[in-house]
Amino acid sequence: MSAAAITVDALGKRYRLGEREPYVALRDVLARAVASAFRRKPRRGTSGNGHLWALRNVSFDVREGETIGIIGRNGAGKSTLLKILANITRPTEGCTEVRGRVGSLLEVGTGFHPELTGRENVYFSGSILGMKRREIDRKFDAIAAFAGVESFLDTPLKHYSSGMQLRLAFSVAAHLEPEVLLVDEVLAVGDLEFQKKCLGKMEEVTRGGRTVLFVSHNMGAIRRICTRGVWLHAGQVRMSGTAGDCVDAYTASVEAAAEAGTGIFDLRTRKDRFGSGSVLLRELRLLDSQSRPRACVEFGEPFTLVFEIECLRSTPSCFVGLTVLSADGASVLGSHHYDSAEMRPLAAGAKHTISCCVAPNLLKPGRYSLQIGVLDYASWECVDLFYSAGDFTVEPGSGRFGRLADGRPAYIQPVLEWKWE
Repeated sequence: MSAAAITVDALGKRYRLGEREPYVALRDVLARAVASAFRRKPRRGTSGNGHLWALRNVSFDVREGETIGIIGRNGAGKSTLLKILANITRPTEGCTEVRGRVGSLLEVGTGFHPELTGRENVYFSGSILGMKRREIDRKFDAIAAFAGVESFLDTPLKHYSSGMQLRLAFSVAAHLEPEVLLVDEVLAVGDLEFQKKCLGKMEEVTRGGRTVLFVSHNMGAIRRICTRGVWLHAGQVRMSGTAGDCVDAYTASVEAAAEAGTGIFDLRTRKDRFGSGSVLLRELRLLDSQSRPRACVEFGEPFTLVFEIECLRSTPSCFVGLTVLSADGASVLGSHHYDSAEMRPLAAGAKHTISCCVAPNLLKPGRYSLQIGVLDYASWECVDLFYSAGDFTVEPGSGRFGRLADGRPAYIQPVLEWKWE
């Protein structure tokens, strides 16, 4: 059996609410300077003396060459775990040991400066991430080609679109060659085509025999890439085992919780969002055929998705889009509001409600999640994106909305017009 590349023993991390970390990354310092006027509300694990345990008594080993998927709900402690392993955050109790050179894709864009050109930023960011100049020289053409910005390398970064900046930042980080790679949710970077390239790069890394810890909400990617899984819940290890078993157990738990859910998803304070932030998604509601908020609908029942958005900066044109994902992460349904609604300029400070009616007899019974976003119409780049905004269930039902589902394999099951001649 191969040696342990990562050992996590009785690990715990406690935060005092409102207290700053004594050691933080440069990116954390800059972000906190901008957001110094805001204070987070207490969340999971708080106690009467104003403490929050982000992790408590977490223990597991990762063998050399293994790819481990870390899964769990938002706030379960996944990102905190990776930051401790990357020596960005110090643990409160317990210990960790990582053997070998460590690379991390935790905060895409570390070391980028808007006044430097794309070429200069590749060298600047690469050196911060631990790459030698000769290593960057050798990989430079591959980094630029992967990001698709060859024609803009001598242009200052401030003239790049947000999507181009994200692609270049991911490309630099993805071309590290460490023995141990720590990856936080990076598959939401850029457009759908680039997300596929990100996933392909991750698979290439795992085939190369490197040890990988991969945090993702994409259960299909966890099944596809990872050999083992660790499910974190409220800062503790709920389950450790094969990737498939952990995904199955986690999905079942999410489904059970959703059945008792309200169908109303408050997005205002969520931190797992991506994009420039000029327009923010505030709330998502799922309404059944009688306009009641519910997290479960019957097979054959039409339902409505309602999006509440707020414009922070005036925007000439943007649109809301959604993707329905199956329990295994496959994209089974997609739509954008400009398909049937007008495009409007948004004034700063304005709030809008946009709704989408999902026709009956489409989705087969099962568990689904919603990826939603506001995109810029000119560039198709993300203004505000949630990879997993909320979950819902389609139940077999009683047949009151039409013929009951009969186990057909396809996710999309519309009632088509057939003729016998």
